[in-house]
Amino acid sequence: MIELHPLISPGELLTIKANPDLLVFDASAGPNAKANYEANHLEGAHYVDPENQLATPTPNAAKGGRHPLPTLEKFSEVLGSLGITPASHVVIYDDKQAGNAAARFWWMLKAIGHAKVQVLNGGLQSAKAAGYPIGSGTVPPIPNSPYPAKEWKLPMADLEEVKVASRQDNATIVDVRSSERFDGITEPIDLIAGHIPGAINIPFTENLTAEGEYLSATELKEKYSKIFEGKNTNEIIVHCGSGITACHTLLAMASAGLEIPKLYVGSWSEWSRNDLPMILAK
Repeated sequence: MIELHPLISPGELLTIKANPDLLVFDASAGPNAKANYEANHLEGAHYVDPENQLATPTPNAAKGGRHPLPTLEKFSEVLGSLGITPASHVVIYDDKQAGNAAARFWWMLKAIGHAKVQVLNGGLQSAKAAGYPIGSGTVPPIPNSPYPAKEWKLPMADLEEVKVASRQDNATIVDVRSSERFDGITEPIDLIAGHIPGAINIPFTENLTAEGEYLSATELKEKYSKIFEGKNTNEIIVHCGSGITACHTLLAMASAGLEIPKLYVGSWSEWSRNDLPMILAK
């Protein structure tokens, strides 16, 4: 099977719009995301709920963070309810250039070995600018049997591993949140502002052009190869606030042809709720 590039342009999506195996999903997040989808989505697109379908809400974010992964069994059932089979060509977008949950859904599908999955480069805004047809209302998927997911195949780091990595010089912990959150100047979501000791800050927004599309594969490869020069992928851990936007950087690296490093799903939302060292606002 031909390996698909992780990103697809609006023009490329238009050329395959009528393919019977194509399923397009809006993975936008936020309190008004579902209503926004119903009012304005790519024609034929279904909605996936980042909070309840791509994560398992927990009353205690100190154990797994704000968006812990669902069990494989639950995720298999979710994919089946969305009509996704191993043969499906899945294209995902959101309204924040994959900064909501499009990249997270992409990572989850790649992590169970799904071959045909791509993220729409530039998201909803770029597709509308390119003249992609827009629809409204709800497009219910045609349910299928649970997806045959056996294991998470992409690397992950848990809290204990990040604890160790934060004390080691050979490990690189990457925080993709904004510099204001990393520096402890502001924290709009979690309880404490700051960052994990030893982490470096590479905001996920730096993966994008001024127009909101991903930098070219050449630019991204040059950027991350330089940052991680001499590093083994197993020594790199990427995180964000709750394991969503970290996937934006994992997608950027994959689009550059680089290996996908470890994802710390619990991220700052888990770390900051435990009795652990942290760099706080001064």
